[in-house]
Amino acid sequence: MSSNITLYTWPTPNGVKASITLEELGLPYKTEGIDITSNRQKEDWFLKINPNGRIPAITDGSQRVFESGSIMLYLADKYDTDRKISYAPGTPEYIEQVSWLMFQMGGLGPMQGQANHFRLFAGAHSDYGIKRYIDETKRLYSVLESRLKESPYLAGSKYTIADIANFSWVRSGPGALEIDLSEFPALKKWVDEIEQRPAVQKGLDVPHTGSTAEDREKFFKNARAKIDSMTNSDKH
Repeated sequence: MSSNITLYTWPTPNGVKASITLEELGLPYKTEGIDITSNRQKEDWFLKINPNGRIPAITDGSQRVFESGSIMLYLADKYDTDRKISYAPGTPEYIEQVSWLMFQMGGLGPMQGQANHFRLFAGAHSDYGIKRYIDETKRLYSVLESRLKESPYLAGSKYTIADIANFSWVRSGPGALEIDLSEFPALKKWVDEIEQRPAVQKGLDVPHTGSTAEDREKFFKNARAKIDSMTNSDKH
């Protein structure tokens, strides 16, 4: 299939949503690694692609698309003519697909993102912030658990971009936040199954940084230890 896509990304939960979608569709694309720790995403040239200064973003010829959910919908609507990972617009399943995609965009991503901030990156220890956002993340996992007990995939009988979006966040919960997915058996089964897909494994390694699972585990462990080491006088 003809395309002229460049993906601007980094291997974060939002970043891999776009790369997995591209890999699942088998679309050719170029990758521009945007190391978010260097603030490259705030440079003027990138702000012309995404005014919000966040990854991921794509260009497809002269068309720019930013926000990970928008990228997924754009790719599915334009290129998934065989409906490999999406349902046809206007169908009940399509509405269900969009609903679960927005669940991730408006709920799971922001709440788990805040949990990550307070547990890994905050400049002070906040028992309240950690508990509030980890508890809310687990509540949202329980919503996914309830759905996956009754349906093999979020939008119905087929794996879609809704699954990709939510999977990309849930898979990082155990490593970053020490959430035990065995508390959510249907969710864990779903995660394990999706993680074995060849396109998913490829998409999770875009761009290739050389970082291993052990490296990431060590990073998260050290980040949590730094938060935990902060004195009581620093707590808010």
